Amino acid sequence: MSKQPPAINAPRVVVALIAIFSLIHFIRFLLPADLDLKVLLLFAFFPARYDGAADIILPGGTAAGLWSFVTYAFLHGNVVHLVVNSVWMLAFASPVARRMGVANFLWFSLVCSVAGVLTHLVFHWGEAVPVVGASAAISGHMAAAMRFVFQTQGPLGAIGNSSAGSLYVPALSIRETFRDRRVVSFLVVWVGINLLMGLGALQLDDALSNIAWEAHIGGLVAGLFLFDFFDRRAPAKT
Repeated sequence: MSKQPPAINAPRVVVALIAIFSLIHFIRFLLPADLDLKVLLLFAFFPARYDGAADIILPGGTAAGLWSFVTYAFLHGNVVHLVVNSVWMLAFASPVARRMGVANFLWFSLVCSVAGVLTHLVFHWGEAVPVVGASAAISGHMAAAMRFVFQTQGPLGAIGNSSAGSLYVPALSIRETFRDRRVVSFLVVWVGINLLMGLGALQLDDALSNIAWEAHIGGLVAGLFLFDFFDRRAPAKT
């Protein structure tokens, strides 16, 4: 009897991250409004926290100013925000996680997440609007995937290879990446959508209208240029 494929064909590390995001959001849903606000103030990323002249006092002090560079990615604005990020993570993080292995993937995700929120901080210094969500890290995953999935023997290449080995084809160099029409077309559309969201011309949901598109761009650039430092072509269990 042939073995049935798993219901969710994604690396365990990706499924685990989505499960953690979902659990945190569910717990926040159960919390009283005032306690949930405290969670947001402590763990979301606030640009105002780093502006000594800002007319706002946030809890957590210096410690929160450090951990919020990471913890903001585990919070989401609403269920729609969570679902959209989960779907994109399944699509783009899965091939990257399989290729990098668990440790490299997690470090890569952390770097892209921090790079994204640092980019947002540059453009929104002193603002008291919180930033939440894993979108910056997912943008990095997408950029990393673009470096190898379109290769001839890659998962989305000319011959469309679904074998495990297709994930370990040699990656495109940065120069080759910007010469590949498929990659460039995908990136142009993606950047265009983010710019439209940032300008308010395109909204997916009321709660998502103030999308931190600069963080997405920061995560994308980090993922594109730092991919080689975390890449490994030997298969790894995830």
